Amino acid sequence: MLLAVGSLTIMGVTLGSILGAAAYFLAVEEDPLEEELKEMLPGSQCGQCGYVGCGQYAAALAKGEAPITLCTPGGRAVIEVLAKKLGVTADLSEHEEKVPEYAFIIEDLCIGCTRCIKECSVDAIMGANKLMHTVIAEACHGCEKCVKVCPTDAIEMRTIPMTLGSWHWAKPEDQHAVH
Repeated sequence: MLLAVGSLTIMGVTLGSILGAAAYFLAVEEDPLEEELKEMLPGSQCGQCGYVGCGQYAAALAKGEAPITLCTPGGRAVIEVLAKKLGVTADLSEHEEKVPEYAFIIEDLCIGCTRCIKECSVDAIMGANKLMHTVIAEACHGCEKCVKVCPTDAIEMRTIPMTLGSWHWAKPEDQHAVH
């Protein structure tokens, strides 16, 4: 028995060392600009920009292959930060600022097909096959992918209601003081 434990320990240490050396010597250098851009994006992995996730969008931005106005969840604030970081001007003439929304399932119309569950990238939809579904509003990031796949139009987007926790006082515009 000690021989078996000893041989497994030696094999584990040997293979672990080989994997550690391979990770060190075969590591792929990542673009630091790409990492900085990825940190600026919301990280919701919603795919609204046309890329699989925020990492792929950041890589395309770093290579100059994508416009900075594609991130819908980030809105105007993210576009302006990306423009400043990349040293480009942001054309916001076609940008439509959206208010935060979440998906809502109309229970009387839901047939339990589970198409929306399969489409949700953040697991904000709960339910089972042939049973009614519901959305966890706090987890939903409003990508609208579930709305597009619902065969009965049972999902609608609703504005996130203003609460004391989400309300903030708008900062005044920068005005020159008259002396």
